Amino acid sequence: MTVETTSTTSTTRTTRAVVAHAAGDLRVEDLPLADPAPDEAVIAIAYGGVCGSDLHYWTHGAAGESILRAPMVLGHEVVGVVEAAAADGSGPAAGTPVAVHPATPLPGDGSRYPEDRPNLAPGATYLGSAARVPHTAGAFADRVVLPTRMLRALPHGLPLRTAALAEPAAVAWHAVHRAGEVRGKRVLVVGSGPIGALAVTVLRRAGAAEIVATDLHERPRSIAAAAGATRTIDARDAEAVAAVDADIVIESSGTAPGLAAAIGGATRGGRVVLVGLLPPGDQPVPVARAIARELELVGSFRFADEIDEVIAALADGSLDVSAIVTHEFAAEEALRAFEVALDASASGKVLLRFGAGSGDGDGDAR
Repeated sequence: MTVETTSTTSTTRTTRAVVAHAAGDLRVEDLPLADPAPDEAVIAIAYGGVCGSDLHYWTHGAAGESILRAPMVLGHEVVGVVEAAAADGSGPAAGTPVAVHPATPLPGDGSRYPEDRPNLAPGATYLGSAARVPHTAGAFADRVVLPTRMLRALPHGLPLRTAALAEPAAVAWHAVHRAGEVRGKRVLVVGSGPIGALAVTVLRRAGAAEIVATDLHERPRSIAAAAGATRTIDARDAEAVAAVDADIVIESSGTAPGLAAAIGGATRGGRVVLVGLLPPGDQPVPVARAIARELELVGSFRFADEIDEVIAALADGSLDVSAIVTHEFAAEEALRAFEVALDASASGKVLLRFGAGSGDGDGDAR
């Protein structure tokens, strides 16, 4: 894996960005800053969270069926401050701290989808995605131009570093919403990476009586425990996982063994929410058990507007994500940050700090 840092004379029309050029080729370089449209604002980015899709573009040149065909700025989990407000008067004023909703619902080929679930729009685009050509540039940059409809003003007193978890927490929030009523229920979370650990925090806030989290590695299990899991299990202990007998299972590992464990750990008549994105193609699934137990297998994809509820919960303190971030790196150390994030045994959520960040520290943040 290589990283290349290039620079030009700094002007107001360039921005330093983290760019995936191909598999194994990650660069931090200066790029031209686009001219804003009337409904677009210039955002000075403070923090960006490294997501699994960012890692896949770096390691494989693709995330699922989204293949990198040209250099692309990565990143969709970002927060920052409005540097220049939109010319048409829409959106927050200059100086406003904001989180970003990275999706753009579009009709695409016209396939039907529920209008109240825009995350299922067939032509939807997402920041930092190679699903379409030209690719949708991400926001891992010191400054980006974004439409005001993506911006969510942050409540006074909510630190930008905390708000950097709003987007992945919204993914977890949506998954828990797809589970239905969880208050008083026993819940199994399969996979305690950042999304799984965030699901634990959302479940705790929602009143789950018992939250059991699994993972192959000790550190993610310890993060899940700190996030509110009542107990944890080594994912290799199949008998212990099956014995959970959970009313609800959140499958967040995105692996075939994880899905099998989720089905095995669900009680009869239980619901299994699939939030971990498995590789494309057919997967070996113990369907006979799911049928015999009348399990409900429910998909969960990104989120709709749950990010607004997440921001409110982060601001009032009812959603505690303090255990999730394990590392923070300056943007110029992007390669090191990606290497750490790739090691699931040693890290939780890894943040990149850009120009508007406060500089709370580098490396291990805990």
